[in-house]
Amino acid sequence: MAQESPKNSAAEIPVTSNGEVDDSHEHGFNRDLKRSLPAGLGLSETQITSHGFDSTKEGVIEAGAFQGSPAPPLPSVMSPSRVAASRLAQQGSDLVVPAGGQRTQTKGGPVILADEIKNPAMEKLELVRKWSLNTYKCTRQIISEKLGRGSRTVDLELEAQIDILRDNKKKYENILRLAQTLSTQLFQMVHTQRQLGDAFADLSLKSLELHEEFGYNADTQKLLAKNGETLLGAINFFIASVNTLVNKTIEDTLMTVKQYESARIEYDAYRTDLEELNLGPRDANTLPKIEQSQHLFQAHKEKYDKMRNDVSIKLKFLEENKVKVLHNQLVLFHNAIAAYFAGNQKQLEQTLKQFHIKLKTPGVDAPSWLEEQ
Repeated sequence: MAQESPKNSAAEIPVTSNGEVDDSHEHGFNRDLKRSLPAGLGLSETQITSHGFDSTKEGVIEAGAFQGSPAPPLPSVMSPSRVAASRLAQQGSDLVVPAGGQRTQTKGGPVILADEIKNPAMEKLELVRKWSLNTYKCTRQIISEKLGRGSRTVDLELEAQIDILRDNKKKYENILRLAQTLSTQLFQMVHTQRQLGDAFADLSLKSLELHEEFGYNADTQKLLAKNGETLLGAINFFIASVNTLVNKTIEDTLMTVKQYESARIEYDAYRTDLEELNLGPRDANTLPKIEQSQHLFQAHKEKYDKMRNDVSIKLKFLEENKVKVLHNQLVLFHNAIAAYFAGNQKQLEQTLKQFHIKLKTPGVDAPSWLEEQ
């Protein structure tokens, strides 16, 4: 061919036989550029200045000595080469662009991309799907048990202990409620006795003919009020201890029991699914479902066994703690009531010291930090 047709504005990169960029035509490009410039205007003397929007001059080319770093050489325009194009295509095939548009290149070999980041919305949707499926299975199991159609796993010994614990909790709550009523009524009685004693003491000073009689009654009512405050302190201590046992210790054990019952329902639900799949046909479509169901069944079985063991341990420790706490509190309650109604003030005070109960004097605030120092 005599002459190639002129090319478009896209510059083509010349490539040598070893795949490197050929810069042999750079000097030829510079010569052609110098020839196209007007006479007296060298390439090294050309400088382009720009001004702001408020300037009157725009795009003025000034001639003079150029100061600054020289501009990088521009590639020369070459005619297309089949060998260069094939090499560029081969190099480009080693690049894999991810969905995000970023490229990652490794040394010596094709580019390996990191795993695609999971979408948070898809993760939440998957969690909701699993929760819905699990809730459906458990609800179906509960309905089947209530209708008498489904089977349930029962630990007779453990179930009996749980029933006894729930029954005892109701009885302890009744004792606690009655003790609180007794404390309220005793507080009102002590308050009335204190006011009655003050009234007798006032009349003993104003009635000379009944001075001794009013005085005896005033002393008696004040003594009864004092002993009543001591008994009230013992009863309140009994109430606080029983309240801790019922509403904290026993309640914590019952929360573990609820978790155990939930694990039991899940275990039975997945056990029923596995049994239904095993009764059906075994082919290429059902075998993966059976394997997945077997895996889920085993996971829930382990959870059920763990919760059953936790409940057994907590019931054992609860029984030991309950006996110890109630033994001390029942002895305190009995001795305090007996000493109060027997009028034995020393025995009543000794009972409070035995259980390290400190009474708060009515009408006296707590000492300040200066007094404590």
